[in-house]
Amino acid sequence: MNLTTIEEARRWASLFLKKHNREPRVADLLLEDLLHMKFSMLLAYERDALPQDKAEIFIKKVEQHAATGIPVQHLIGEADFYGRTFAVNSDVLIPRPETEELIEGVVKRLHPDDQTIADIGTGSGIIAITLKLETGRRTLSSDISPQALQVAKSNAQTNGADIEWFEGDFLEPLEHEPIDVIVSNPPYIARHEQLDDTVQDFDPHLALYADADGLAAYQTIIQQTASRNHKPRMIAFEIGHEQGAAVKQLIHTHLANYHVTIEQDINKKDRMIFAILDS
Repeated sequence: MNLTTIEEARRWASLFLKKHNREPRVADLLLEDLLHMKFSMLLAYERDALPQDKAEIFIKKVEQHAATGIPVQHLIGEADFYGRTFAVNSDVLIPRPETEELIEGVVKRLHPDDQTIADIGTGSGIIAITLKLETGRRTLSSDISPQALQVAKSNAQTNGADIEWFEGDFLEPLEHEPIDVIVSNPPYIARHEQLDDTVQDFDPHLALYADADGLAAYQTIIQQTASRNHKPRMIAFEIGHEQGAAVKQLIHTHLANYHVTIEQDINKKDRMIFAILDS
């Protein structure tokens, strides 16, 4: 195959990906990374020549994505989140836009007296790093996976965020740390659920699936919170779109004096829970 211009590469890849029931936008993302161009530049220079070595790499990656469903973020090694770029690999979840809405909800509800934020089950570190850079508050972060923590620490260094890292099961390694705000996007997929192959085959199952119909992580975090002497003023969770009532009930069962609200994402699906300690 001989792709001589950017325009030819985009046209071929779009048709090829549609034929294999893949998202055509992947082609532009790969070209943007390969050629170090923004999308507007791809359009402006679409008649320019595509170097043969670049064309060969592009074709290989498009075919790989079509055949396996490997996420484009894994092919290029990074993902954008909240206006910043983060490294990702098979050890961490790929950032989703819904999590940006969780960040916005936390920032909006932050109180001047909230000094310490803890991101529990950090993965690639996107929540901890973003909250640190957006709020300037002391930020703690934990994950049970040393591989995930390695990715998160690298992302923090790249983005210039000073985070305190802890290895362990959710709040367990933070037992003696005062925490004002707990934030978490934990695993919440029930083990019987079927996911798209781009997720099922490439995101780490440790970060996806949870027992108890996807509620096990919330149960653990809430019970760990209940056993703490110092209760956080705010708890913020990302949730599965059918889990709102169950997670709200868990909080009411184990934690007294919290006002709990369920918030929808941009797609009008229940996606976030915010629990605020009554003053």
